[in-house]
Amino acid sequence: MIDKLLEMDVTTLTIIASLFTWAVTTLGASLVFFFKKVNRNVMDALLGFAAGVMIAASFWSLLAPGIELAEELDKCAWLVATIGFLSGGVILYIGDKICKFFLKKRDNNSEGLRRSILLFSSISLHNIPEGLSVGVAFGSLFYNMTEATLLSAIVFAIGIGLQNFPEGSAVSLPLRREGLSRGKAFMFGSLSGIVEPISAVIGALLVVRVRNILPFCLCFAAGAMIYVVVEELIPESQSNKCKDLMAFFTLIGFSIMMILDVALG
Repeated sequence: MIDKLLEMDVTTLTIIASLFTWAVTTLGASLVFFFKKVNRNVMDALLGFAAGVMIAASFWSLLAPGIELAEELDKCAWLVATIGFLSGGVILYIGDKICKFFLKKRDNNSEGLRRSILLFSSISLHNIPEGLSVGVAFGSLFYNMTEATLLSAIVFAIGIGLQNFPEGSAVSLPLRREGLSRGKAFMFGSLSGIVEPISAVIGALLVVRVRNILPFCLCFAAGAMIYVVVEELIPESQSNKCKDLMAFFTLIGFSIMMILDVALG
């Protein structure tokens, strides 16, 4: 099996790996079909769970790798991380205001639509640097294709893919709560991950140049995700009467994502 993979070119390997990560995102989004009725307590718990997943992913999948890569590239790691992180939050803030401006004349569902757009945008932004990192991992094989380096890239892609499962559900399930049909919620959950194959191919083709801006991209995505968590997900889940219980679901989501990141990182 490995021998056959070693005979493939790096672009083909990148496409296969990134399609796998997208497929796992889609699988996570499919959880929306298992809920026949939208229960307030269940959906608030899932919002809290999604918040925990996103907080953990922001650090272990984005900030920490971004800082580490910045150090490897002899950049000022703390400055890159700070500027990238704050930029992500600012861009999402501006996007939030634009959504409010264009949706202010709509009916009462406009707030739910705005929240849905923010959630979808933040997860999609998060998947771009992850896709780039997969592309960089496989694109680097062009310079040193051995069984060991190939296995390392494969393990990395598997780790990214497994992390995407809770992220797919973190998009589709809250969207279902906002009133979208199961089909549409699933579609948006799946589409949030389609940027990974695209950005992975770009990363593989431009492995050297992309690697130089990847630390900023990773930290940028982290800031965008934290903005959505603090602005929307946690406040919404804490509006539940059982807000103490909802807080535990945030801890559970954080713990699961942390385990996936640390164990497979």
